[in-house]
Amino acid sequence: MAKQKKSPRPRAETPKGFRDYFGAEVAERNDMLAKIAATYHRFGFEALESSAVETVQALGKFLPDVDRPNEGVFAWQEDAEGDKPGDWLALRYDLTAPLARVYAQHRNDLPTPYRRYAMGPVWRNEKPGPGRFRQFYQCDADTVGSASPAADAEICAMLADTLEAVGIPRGDYIIRVNNRKVLNGILDGLRTEAAQERSPIQPGGLKANLDRSAQDIGDVPTDSVLRTIDKYDKVGAKGVIELLTTGRKDQSGAFIEGVGLTENDAKLVVAFMEAKGSDNTETLRNLRSLMGHADLEAHEEEGLYHVGLEGLQELGQISKLLESQGYGPDRIVIDPSVVRGLGYYTGPVFEAELTFEILDEKGRPRQFGSVAGGGRYDDLVKRFTGQEVPATGISIGVDRLLAALREKGRIGSTAVGPVVVTVMDRDRLSDYQAMVTELRNAGIRAEMYLGNPKNFGNQLKYADKRAAPLAVIQGANEAEAGIVQIKDLVLGAKIAESASHEEWKAQPAQIDVPRADLVSQVRKMLDAGQ
Repeated sequence: MAKQKKSPRPRAETPKGFRDYFGAEVAERNDMLAKIAATYHRFGFEALESSAVETVQALGKFLPDVDRPNEGVFAWQEDAEGDKPGDWLALRYDLTAPLARVYAQHRNDLPTPYRRYAMGPVWRNEKPGPGRFRQFYQCDADTVGSASPAADAEICAMLADTLEAVGIPRGDYIIRVNNRKVLNGILDGLRTEAAQERSPIQPGGLKANLDRSAQDIGDVPTDSVLRTIDKYDKVGAKGVIELLTTGRKDQSGAFIEGVGLTENDAKLVVAFMEAKGSDNTETLRNLRSLMGHADLEAHEEEGLYHVGLEGLQELGQISKLLESQGYGPDRIVIDPSVVRGLGYYTGPVFEAELTFEILDEKGRPRQFGSVAGGGRYDDLVKRFTGQEVPATGISIGVDRLLAALREKGRIGSTAVGPVVVTVMDRDRLSDYQAMVTELRNAGIRAEMYLGNPKNFGNQLKYADKRAAPLAVIQGANEAEAGIVQIKDLVLGAKIAESASHEEWKAQPAQIDVPRADLVSQVRKMLDAGQ
């Protein structure tokens, strides 16, 4: 009989693109999330916990196909029920798509507008890289059911307060605001002028096309323009103009085809991105001037740039509302260069950027960058209801924000473990456990050593590995005398590094106290060590 092969042992390793988080990291995250939640709650937002699993149809963005059913998300198909094929399910890739489903499903029971916040992990089936994981935390806040610019302004104000609440001081961040409609207005103008050049304008001929977003500029799709200007931070103005026109070579020498705009049109699009003035009023004036490059006043009656002017009006209202609440351009500023995600959003867009410098992997200084983004998305709920439902919101990248706090030295200090009660006598476990219980009942984190008590040195090594600030010791002699010894492990470690033999023998890090004073003395020593 052939010898049966043993099953190979599983490899003890984290799946690619995932990582494990240990005590201090989890505590840091929970502390930060609590501060964020408190700010959101103060602004009147309610918590929502939705399922981590949604139907792929509800998620909408990444629909499975025959060849690649897991494209973009972690998806699987349920077993068929009779003649009915099983549903495709997937782990959520963000917290916004589930909100759209929840609101559409429960809209009759929810207040309008509905203000909610949500925190939790999301999953994306994408290629991982340095600092880029397939599972990460997001922290969202959204208002569904209000088209008022006041809702957008409130989101921006709340984001500013949130950053300060978690430890990012004023001056180390800026929230930049733009509006998709402004770019749409400029693209509308280019599209209409291109149409004018192709054929004479008949009376009322413009009117039918004015109130919708630009679909193309000549034969150039708007989405191609959006994807191209999104590269502004990487390739600069010259690179974007090349990509918008005839194309350019990338760093590897490969040629990237241009989208086909004329050079003048491409320069106008870039001018839109660079229209930021010394304050919000000047920025709005610059943007209005750009839309007037083809005699704005002559076209206002026919509605040319109608969408763009509407976007400018919204930005003006947001700026005014924020300034009335004390959120000036030192914290929140109108910035037309914010283009990330413009294809997804339908109106105002926001991005929170940290402005302090850090050193990259090559020791070069650079700004930390974006930690949050969001905007108005009025079409998402419509997928479920068939009716447009206005919505606006923000999403904070929790891991990015934690990294920023570590860079600022706001977190990342040595974790403090529990007070460890050592075991000197197996027959007196109940006495040691009573000490632990008294400490815990007093609100002091404590534990009894549960390993083999034979080697006392191992108990102190364990306490060091647990980052315990104090160790409680009571042998038979101490018990008979009615005292306990409390050893300051932090002070003891410092003394061991530099003390003389005489200083070490004096044992200033270890004191004897009456058993009845255990709790009060431990609290006193912990307070002194903070």
